[in-house]
Amino acid sequence: MKTDIFVALRSGPVSGRLRRARLLAACVAMSLVIPHMAAADEYRLGSQDKLTIRVAEWQTVEGTFRDWSAVNGEYTVGPSGTLSVPFVGELPASGKTTSEIATAIGQALQRKLALSDKPEASVEMAQYRPFYISGEVQNPGQFPYVPELTVLKAISVAGGIRRSADYGPQLGKDLVTAKGNFDISDDQRIRLLVKRARIDADMAGKASFEVPKEAEGDPRLPAIVADEMTILTSDQKALKLKLEALSDLKGVLQSEIESLQKKIVNQQQQVDLAQQQLTSIGPLAQKGLIANARLLDSRQSVADLQGKILDYETAILTAKQAISKATQDAIDAQNTLSSNLATDRQQTEADLNEAGLKVNMQKGLMAQASDPSMRVASETDQQSSLLYALVRVVDGKSSEISAKEDTPVLPGDVIKVKLAPLTSQ
Repeated sequence: MKTDIFVALRSGPVSGRLRRARLLAACVAMSLVIPHMAAADEYRLGSQDKLTIRVAEWQTVEGTFRDWSAVNGEYTVGPSGTLSVPFVGELPASGKTTSEIATAIGQALQRKLALSDKPEASVEMAQYRPFYISGEVQNPGQFPYVPELTVLKAISVAGGIRRSADYGPQLGKDLVTAKGNFDISDDQRIRLLVKRARIDADMAGKASFEVPKEAEGDPRLPAIVADEMTILTSDQKALKLKLEALSDLKGVLQSEIESLQKKIVNQQQQVDLAQQQLTSIGPLAQKGLIANARLLDSRQSVADLQGKILDYETAILTAKQAISKATQDAIDAQNTLSSNLATDRQQTEADLNEAGLKVNMQKGLMAQASDPSMRVASETDQQSSLLYALVRVVDGKSSEISAKEDTPVLPGDVIKVKLAPLTSQ
């Protein structure tokens, strides 16, 4: 671009004032165009985008790096446009870049945990949200997004343009296929709604849950609720049995400690008696009134009794360690269940969002396959040209954009491939 400007300035006999005017206009144009192009290259996140997040912290005092394994992992932008990150909470992500998310995570961790050094977060795209294509293609539906996708490439991914000879019968097939896919996606949506309600109840420690309003009246609901209630009861029963077993173990160990403490008291009494006896026979042994062997036996008896006391005290320490371990095991069991439920909750939310999108897409495909005007168009022998359009959500608003074969496609776009209206000859 700079070369073109230079050539324009040098070509033809122009005055110095005119050259300066052209140079000024070219510089202004570059200042407007170049930032716009750079901004267009920054991908803005949206619902269903999957991110890989890694966080590390440089600890100045120790001079070492600390890897935040509890935060590292793959995350999905939820239907509300947020990320749920441990220690950070709900983080707005829709419309932001990966670098902005990384900065926000580091700042939130430093602020919430009062860290002296700000953790460094790395956020990379793990998987773009899918794109959708409908209309005059062999396989309409949802497909994974790949960079540098155009309308023509998207049509190729969907099996190419649908042939006119097959169009009429294909509409019937499309209706059956869309109806079948709709039933599958809607069944999945209902199950996920009930599953989410069950997980919420399990996390709150409730013995039952209420049926979501979105699923009320569905004939499949009783069987699905029964299945989820079985899972809820099983989870809580398993945790309860484990906690009861650990509590019983702690009770047995505590009883053993009390028994050992009583034995120590009795043993100490025997030690005292043996010590008194040893004290009484000591002077007699010095006068030769009793044999030295008896004195040695008394001393050995005192030592043996004191050794048993030490054994009892060691056994008490072992039992106390076992009680501490049982207490920690109970805490770990509760934390493990809570962690698993939180992970299941996040995945269920993402799956529910995906199922909802599929249901809406299949509704559109069913409506299109049932459109009488499309059937009339399929019965004509005239060649019809194709029209392309992109349905894109920008700043929360959906709009339809006319497109060509080389028009770039963004994640989340819906590509419409239509027959152009027939013109009379």
